[in-house]
Amino acid sequence: MYKRYGIGLLTMQVLLACFFAVKGIEVNRIAATPAFQLRFAEDFAPVEKTSLTGMTLKASSGQRVVDYQVMERTRVLSRKDYEVLLRIVEAEAGCEDIKGRILVANVVLNRVENDAFPDTVEAVVFQRENGRCQFSPISDGRYYSVQISEETKEAVNRALGGEDYSQGALYFAARRYADPERMRWFDTHLTRLFCYGGHEFFS
Repeated sequence: MYKRYGIGLLTMQVLLACFFAVKGIEVNRIAATPAFQLRFAEDFAPVEKTSLTGMTLKASSGQRVVDYQVMERTRVLSRKDYEVLLRIVEAEAGCEDIKGRILVANVVLNRVENDAFPDTVEAVVFQRENGRCQFSPISDGRYYSVQISEETKEAVNRALGGEDYSQGALYFAARRYADPERMRWFDTHLTRLFCYGGHEFFS
């Protein structure tokens, strides 16, 4: 009987040692991880919550243990969506400061998360309503000819990392350059939230 209890106690000690070892690995990785990492959807395999035994096997076999904490504060895009977001931010806000560029990225990402709009960046940016483009750089071709700057990359990465000044805005417009009829629609159908740089933001 004592032998059986001894084996059980030894098994529990091994499991506890494995548990704390795995937790130590996770804590060290999280502590060493930057606040933001750009990751793409195709880089992730499907992740399922695992038991203690499963976590121990993954760690001991050398497989990557995904940090849920990091994923929760990182927006995951496809590489195509990332490129589209860079281009539309450059085309719409290439003459704005870093915050102005982040704001444009915020609006696009807000639309992706809103049920009234498509659920990918590419579909949002190329969406048409009654045959009309939602973003002027698509209709006038600027989107296709921009050279993406390092400042725009920084702005987009910061927006993907959770930096958001938009107050939930789903629309923006540069009144100075906008079609007057379009601006009348904005003024009568939307709520103006604020103005920053050359753009007004609406919800």
